[in-house]
Amino acid sequence: MAEAAHTSARPYRSALYIPADKERALEKAKGLACDAILFDLEDAVAPSEKKAARQILKAALAGGGYGVRAKIVRVNGFDTIWGRDDVAAFVGADIDGILLPKVESAAMVEALAQAIPDVPIWAMMETPLGMLNAAEIAAHPRLAGFVMGTNDLAKELNARFRADRLPMMGGLHLALLAAKAYGLVVLDGVYNAFKDDDGLTFECNQGRDMGFDGKTLIHPAQLAVANAAFAPSAEEIDLAERQIAAFEASEAKGEGIAVVDGKIVENLHIVTARATLDKARAITAME
Repeated sequence: MAEAAHTSARPYRSALYIPADKERALEKAKGLACDAILFDLEDAVAPSEKKAARQILKAALAGGGYGVRAKIVRVNGFDTIWGRDDVAAFVGADIDGILLPKVESAAMVEALAQAIPDVPIWAMMETPLGMLNAAEIAAHPRLAGFVMGTNDLAKELNARFRADRLPMMGGLHLALLAAKAYGLVVLDGVYNAFKDDDGLTFECNQGRDMGFDGKTLIHPAQLAVANAAFAPSAEEIDLAERQIAAFEASEAKGEGIAVVDGKIVENLHIVTARATLDKARAITAME
């Protein structure tokens, strides 16, 4: 079985959901400042429009114009009457991934892998069982990333809304640990109040602090906040450059550590510093 192309060096600061049946939205997405587009055939499309949405999206993708944005198609689950036809429709299409909803086992990933070759697979992590099986799911060789479904997870937990998301932290951390253990991209769930920039900023910063690679979004108005939160700041870039310079100078003198701003800098810090600069360069290259 071919291994998934893990793409953690590629920016995924912002991943915008676009309903697959909305031709105007599909066209507008070509000019939006998002790192990835999640073309949605599932929740955003009414049952009566599922088949039409599939054809509309196929035509839009065939027409091109999405540039360097990662193109990921969220299909319906294989437990529905639409799921397998969704997947079959995009075999050979110009896409960067297939996103499967409500993944709860590696067997579900394998079923999708058998249905579509040579396309990275992404898993929606949105149920308690999915969180408990996160490591097993992440270990599948075709898997490229996790997308957190925090609305569904909150529903399944019967959790109350809290700005700090404390009731779902256990599940989020299980998925994060599994994703990091297997080198996957991991995207935080959506923030529903798309006119609340302060709330979105808080949640983006929280997600970045936790280790998420980016944020899934429901409205273009959220893009600027997410892009800023998940990009290295000017201060982080400056520190990374100074850490690398100081460490290299210490190595040249036969020393294994350096000191920057009164703090010890070891090789592990240099790995993080170089990753920071790589991400900054990758973001610049996309602009």
